[in-house]
Amino acid sequence: METKSEMKALYIIVNSGFTDEVMEIIRASGASGGTIVHARGEGSHHRSFLGITLDHEQEIIISIVEKATAEKIMSEVREKSGLKTDVHGICYLMPVERVIGLVPVKPAEQE
Repeated sequence: METKSEMKALYIIVNSGFTDEVMEIIRASGASGGTIVHARGEGSHHRSFLGITLDHEQEIIISIVEKATAEKIMSEVREKSGLKTDVHGICYLMPVERVIGLVPVKPAEQE
């Protein structure tokens, strides 16, 4: 399928081990799924132990969704898995100009 609708690439960065929790939010909000990428976070404060830098393991969930669905997911993540939780979820959107190969989710499949 090729489409030029209001699709967005939604990126959600979470602490490692919390992707299942966030994927439940994504699916409940109307997305069909997402891609999980393992990552390593590095902030302004470096932690080390015995001279070894300790990296913070994170995961990035990427989902291509309609704009309205992305807004709903972002709101849910902020409320249930945001910065003040152990998940420490951070979301951002990027525009998607064209999509090829994405199977649309029918309303009956979302239930």
